[in-house]
Amino acid sequence: MGVEIERKFLVVSQDFKQQGQGTFLRQGYICSDPGRIVRVRIEAERAMLTIKGMSTGISCGEWEYPIPLADAQVLLDTVCQQLLIEKTRYRIPFAGLIWEVDEFIGDNLGLIVAEVELESEQQQFERPVWLGEEVSHDRRYANANLLKHPYSAWGQRG
Repeated sequence: MGVEIERKFLVVSQDFKQQGQGTFLRQGYICSDPGRIVRVRIEAERAMLTIKGMSTGISCGEWEYPIPLADAQVLLDTVCQQLLIEKTRYRIPFAGLIWEVDEFIGDNLGLIVAEVELESEQQQFERPVWLGEEVSHDRRYANANLLKHPYSAWGQRG
């Protein structure tokens, strides 16, 4: 079984953009129920089907499989819940880890989050200066939740 251990943070400046180029991502959800997420993602010319299980703390079961790009496009257009999540992802190396910084567009415009995958929940790491508040346990920032409750609809933020 695959396990994803991930911490998530808000991003407080655009400084991360100086450290890497972004790639456009489109993703949709066949199922977005907590504990049984099935996601289709296209990133550049690569497509993946991802299944995620129930979260425990900052860990959850995760299984990813490459799928044909044409199949992923059909799934996004005809099977996945609409609207799709669209964002630019930056992969930023920092202090021995790779940070994935997602700058959302569409209904989630204005939201920028950074995630880092860890080997254990107790793993210590250095924080880049552009990191803000940790939101690992705030389900509002989960991509599957942003589909149902987009950032633009949150009203007063802060």
